[in-house]
Amino acid sequence: MRKISAILFTILICTASGQEFTIARVHYSGGGDWYSDPSSLPNLLNYVSSATNMKTAAEARVKLTDKELTDYPYLYLTGHGNLRFSDEEAIRLRQFLLSGAFLHVDDNYGLDVSFRREIQKVFPGRSLVELPHEHPLFSAYFSFPEGLPKIHEHDGKPPQAYAIFDGDRIMLLYTYESDLGDGWEDPEVHNNPWAVRETALKFGVNIVTYALTQ
Repeated sequence: MRKISAILFTILICTASGQEFTIARVHYSGGGDWYSDPSSLPNLLNYVSSATNMKTAAEARVKLTDKELTDYPYLYLTGHGNLRFSDEEAIRLRQFLLSGAFLHVDDNYGLDVSFRREIQKVFPGRSLVELPHEHPLFSAYFSFPEGLPKIHEHDGKPPQAYAIFDGDRIMLLYTYESDLGDGWEDPEVHNNPWAVRETALKFGVNIVTYALTQ
């Protein structure tokens, strides 16, 4: 097995002992709707529980400056609008990710420009690296030989998965032109057929599984 970061290894131990895994939604500044897709994480956590042997708890919400941040080593950030990190938030996030935490950023259409700007505050000089379809993320639990699934049309571009690495460990995963969060939402929100929603949920399981075992 590949080396597992200390923080995420703790999650695995807790899960194996019957404790619960959760995902914390990042409450960020700048005016963007960090709270968008409110049914997405509850549905994903329920699906993770049904598809794997993990016990899951309700979604958490956290600011990067909260003292409770370190209680949530699996973070999720999404939205349509502007994202902005203060210097304190950028430093705190950098330290947390380098210590072994994981962040999934999911562009909900409109986040891309501000995210790419702000992530340079967090990791100046580091680049987002596009993951090839052969990367283990795409077969971590379910098989996605064609890579990141396309859930919503957006600008009609192909979906892309990017990462920022610490050695060979993914600290940050950025999913672009896919909109997994919309696929995780309740069916009446976007009227997606079950096949589309299931594809998004299965890929969410892959992300969780890969983050915990990479």
